[in-house]
Amino acid sequence: MRISSAALLLAMATASISLRAESLESLHAKCAVSPGRDGGNGSKLSLHIFDTKDCPESRHCGSDFSNESMSRFTGVSLSDLANEGAHLTATLHAEAGTFTCTGIVHDQELYGDALFTPDQTFVDTMAKLGFTGYDSQKLQAYALLDVTSDYARSLQQANIRGLTTDNLIAMRIFKIDTSYPQNFVAMGYEQPDADKLIGLKVQGVNADEIRQIRDLGFKPTLDELIQIRIFKITPEFVRRMQSRGLKDLTISKLVQIKIFKLDE
Repeated sequence: MRISSAALLLAMATASISLRAESLESLHAKCAVSPGRDGGNGSKLSLHIFDTKDCPESRHCGSDFSNESMSRFTGVSLSDLANEGAHLTATLHAEAGTFTCTGIVHDQELYGDALFTPDQTFVDTMAKLGFTGYDSQKLQAYALLDVTSDYARSLQQANIRGLTTDNLIAMRIFKIDTSYPQNFVAMGYEQPDADKLIGLKVQGVNADEIRQIRDLGFKPTLDELIQIRIFKITPEFVRRMQSRGLKDLTISKLVQIKIFKLDE
């Protein structure tokens, strides 16, 4: 029996939709919501998610999320955790999907079952922006970290190169917004791409310290700025080396001094 082109295309499209739906299955795990470690002021909550496949008898693995994500939840508060035996459902509605933690309070901790339901509309929206390759685990991270299509779009509109589905997560974790790259552009650097911005932010490179290093006569590259932070080459350290009569110092030489502990 011959199959028409239209029928074949319809069958392929139906199969594609079916596969797409299967790839975005709901995620099931265990979860715990408890008072967070926030310096003792007792105002924050923390969420712990652990997969029963990997942690059959233990809660000492999985993923932790602080009050920054918990502040977006409904259905749970510190006062709720004081109600022993209370049945609660902590819910987070995000663009990437909906996450719930349903259980019973014991010893000021809500412990129970986690469910994440991904949102296909979000995946379709991100695809239009050029971001693909999503699975349910990645979408759950997007939801909990508040990675939204507006956030991705704002980074694109700021002409940040090298954005990917994966490094959007790191960009959000390290709180990189459109103002951070402008600090470097304002000091004459070419705008860093996404991965370079992450490297700079992870090491805590900031405009004030760059100015201090430049005032000492150095013109560090972006990679050297990262090295400066890794090896703790502070303005005070540079001045100390200069006071010892060391001449023609470069960032590379200062790094070598640190590596071989020649300053001791």
